[in-house]
Amino acid sequence: MEGLDFSGKSTLVSLLKDELAGLDPPVHFTREPGGTGVAERVRALLLDPELEMGPWTEAYLYAAARAELVQREILPRLEGGETVVCERFLDSSLAYQGYGRGLGAREVRDLNSWAVGTVLPDLTFYLRLSPEERTRRAGRSDAPLDRIERVGDEFMGRVEAGFEEISRAEPERVRVLDASLAPGELAQTVRQEILGLRSR
Repeated sequence: MEGLDFSGKSTLVSLLKDELAGLDPPVHFTREPGGTGVAERVRALLLDPELEMGPWTEAYLYAAARAELVQREILPRLEGGETVVCERFLDSSLAYQGYGRGLGAREVRDLNSWAVGTVLPDLTFYLRLSPEERTRRAGRSDAPLDRIERVGDEFMGRVEAGFEEISRAEPERVRVLDASLAPGELAQTVRQEILGLRSR
């Protein structure tokens, strides 16, 4: 699941957990950064609004958390026949650090090549959200903004451009979804896509 902050990824994943419960082999849900004890510690650093860090420090920390998640959670479950649904993965680093921070998509991809190895998504759902709707949703949120969410509209514009470029470059992998649709409708669409992927 990919998209800008406030695009509804967490809500969609929560609905999918119910929609896909009880399948055999099971569907495992995880998130980035996070998903393991070490990666959750790294997540706390990355999202701490009181901390400042350089763009490459940020990129390396995301890659480190990803390496931990892949080796300890994602790869073993895939090898065991499970389906893994991850809230954010490599595309987020390409969009946020490659485009948003201006580090370059190729450079960030090269950095993450050691973290992911051969583990790449079979299917990615990109929740496309207009800047106006994102601003509206951010204003409705009661939770304090984390370090990434508070960067600003110009940064998020570059991130959005990154996601759009990725979706254009890999249309066979990336499914673009209208994030303004009802969460239940989106969950049904994604459910059918995942079930179709599992039946191949």
